[in-house]
Amino acid sequence: MTTDVKDTLNLNVPAQSHDGHDLDDHDHHDYAGDTIFGFWIYILSDCLLFGTLFAVYAVYSNSFAGLIEPKELFNLTFVLAETALLLFSSFTFGMAMLKANHEDMKGMLKWLGITFMLGFCFLIMELYEFYHFSNEGATFHSSAYWSAFYGLVATHGLHVFAGLVWMIVLFFHFKRDGFSEDNKTRLACLSLFWHFLDIIWICVFSVVYLMGVL
Repeated sequence: MTTDVKDTLNLNVPAQSHDGHDLDDHDHHDYAGDTIFGFWIYILSDCLLFGTLFAVYAVYSNSFAGLIEPKELFNLTFVLAETALLLFSSFTFGMAMLKANHEDMKGMLKWLGITFMLGFCFLIMELYEFYHFSNEGATFHSSAYWSAFYGLVATHGLHVFAGLVWMIVLFFHFKRDGFSEDNKTRLACLSLFWHFLDIIWICVFSVVYLMGVL
C-alpha cells in the first residue's frame, strides 16, 4: 500500500512540472501571437494612412498651378537606384531573420547592420532629392501637386527613419538580452514593418515617379 502511494506521488510530481512548463510555453506563445496580431492591426492602420495620401495625390496629380511639372525634375535612374537599395534591404533583412532563427548572433547582427546601411543610404538619397527639387522651385508650397507629393513621399521617408531607429534599439536589446523570446518577437514585428515599407515604395515608384514622367 505504501509503495503504491509513493509510486503515485512520484508519477504526479513530474506531470505537474511538465504541465507547468507547457503552461508557461503556452502563455508565452499567446503573448507573442497577440503582439504580432496587434502589429498587424497597426500595419492595417498604416495602409489607411497611405491609401489616403495616394488618394490625395491622385486628386491633385495635375494641379501644377502653371509652375514646374514633375517630368521636368524626375530622374528615373536616380529613383531606380533608391528602389534597388530598398528592395535589396528587404533581402538582407530576410537573411537577418534566417540567422535569428538559427540563433546566430554574429550573422544576424551583420545582416541587420547591412540592412541599416542600405536604409540609411536610401534616406540620404531621398533627402538629396528633396533638396534638389526645392532648389529648382518645387517646394511644398509651390502647388497642390507638390504638396501632395511631399506629403506622400516624406511620410514614407519618416517611416523608414523610424525603422532605422528601431534597428538601433534592437541592436542594443540583442547585445544585452541575446535571443530572448521578446527580442525574437520584436525582430519579427520589425521585419513585417520593413517589408511593408518596401511594398509602399513600389507603389510610390509606380504611381508617382513612373507615371510622373509619362
